[in-house]
This record gives sequence, C-alpha cells and structure tokens, in this order.
Amino acid sequence: MAKDIGLNVTAPQEECADPNCPFHGTLSVRGQLLEGVVVSSKMDKTVVVQREYLKRNIKYDRYEKRRSKIHAHNPPCIDAKEGDKVTIAECRPLSKTKTFVIVEVSK
Repeated sequence: MAKDIGLNVTAPQEECADPNCPFHGTLSVRGQLLEGVVVSSKMDKTVVVQREYLKRNIKYDRYEKRRSKIHAHNPPCIDAKEGDKVTIAECRPLSKTKTFVIVEVSK
C-alpha cells in the first residue's frame, strides 16, 4: 500500500523497502516538480535526468534552448530506464549531488 505524497501522480503498483522512497519510505517531497528524460541509469538507485527549457534573451527579445542534467534517486518500485520520460520532485539532500527523487514515469 503506497502512501499519499500530496502530489497529483499515480502511485507505483510494486512495493519496496527503500527508506528513501516517497511512497513506501519516510522521504518527504517539497519544492519543485520537474519533467525530463532519463539519459543514464548506470548508477545504483540513481539516474541522470536531462531537461530542456527556454531562457529569454532580453537584448534580442528571443528565447534560446537550454538543457540541464539533474541527478535523481530511482526507487526500486519505480525503476526508470534510459529513454523514459519522468517527473521528479525536490526533496532533502540524499547525497552530495542528489536532491531530487523520481515520483512518476510517463511513457
């Protein structure tokens, strides 16, 4: 039974014993909710999510494409693979570079 995390996302069907899972553990999520594509899933319980966004150039009154890579925790119950479009939520720092956790995979 997955607990309600306060976001409008579907809970995973599988159960896990990960303490850093927002659905089955004690990790609380707050702050930003971002979408991106998983570009690397080679690390243990960690993925790299690349997101693209537009930044306004004030001088030329145009927008330029930018991209950023974010390290996110990948709970075993979600288990996102490379190429999956995911939704990540901000949480407390889990390591030096991880402050996001995957909350939903949308194919």
